[in-house]
Amino acid sequence: MINKAGNDFYEECRAKAIMLALEEDCCTGDITTLATIDPAQGGSAVIKAKDDGILGGADVACRIFAACDPGLSIVLHHRDGEAVRCGEMILEVTGKLAPLLIGERTVLNFMQRMSGIATRTRAYVDKVSHTGTKILDTRKTAPGLRYFDKEAVRIGGGQNHRFGLFDMILIKDNHIDASGGIAQAIQAAQRYRAEQQLSVKIETEVRSMDELREALACLPDIILLDNFTPELLREAVSYARSRSSTVLLESSGNIDMHNVQQVAETGVDFISIGELTHSVKALDLSMTIVLA
Repeated sequence: MINKAGNDFYEECRAKAIMLALEEDCCTGDITTLATIDPAQGGSAVIKAKDDGILGGADVACRIFAACDPGLSIVLHHRDGEAVRCGEMILEVTGKLAPLLIGERTVLNFMQRMSGIATRTRAYVDKVSHTGTKILDTRKTAPGLRYFDKEAVRIGGGQNHRFGLFDMILIKDNHIDASGGIAQAIQAAQRYRAEQQLSVKIETEVRSMDELREALACLPDIILLDNFTPELLREAVSYARSRSSTVLLESSGNIDMHNVQQVAETGVDFISIGELTHSVKALDLSMTIVLA
């Protein structure tokens, strides 16, 4: 998989997930639509917001409708990343009614989840906007939907951490324990990166000031300060900055909307938050058919 990383890989993920979602829903056919709708009947559909939030998935919706019928015509009233208010129209799609109905639930499922992620991400980003800290996502995504979950984080103003296991060396507690310690794990990773001629970054988790000191001596690209209190984070940031001007610092673990500002104000470069994608609340949207 390492050689597949890049735009082609991500586009392949997107296309596969859209087709699988349509196949999952439609399978051998939408028998309700087949039973009740004349294949020649035309009309339009409007998608509206039923919540306030940040829109995500409008571009994906266009791709899904196009997969159902390339002849459908779509007008976007709001684009990804824009704020929407309850009751506002997001898009209109016109053409044959049957493909509109076939694509309805798949479109809404993607848009509602992505808008929920974008909305939550924007709230976190706004909370730390007075600092230099960036909000990151994690790999705690819905299986098969990682591309869309991470796209939604970007739409909301956050940044993506690694996409998967192939595009960054991230040494976590189990790797550290299994390899005999922080220094051994980092040095092994540095050797492997050189031998394989990889251009990926090396990040290591640390769980204490002692592990931080040991990690800094090996100069990884990023150090993840896991479950540090704000007080300990300030001490860690001060110590790390005095030892290296190149090693970046990330904080994670038990960080939510109540303490993210306090964590950001310690001076860390990044805060990674699993909640953005692992327990998202969907933004409520609806689609209504209008007959021609």
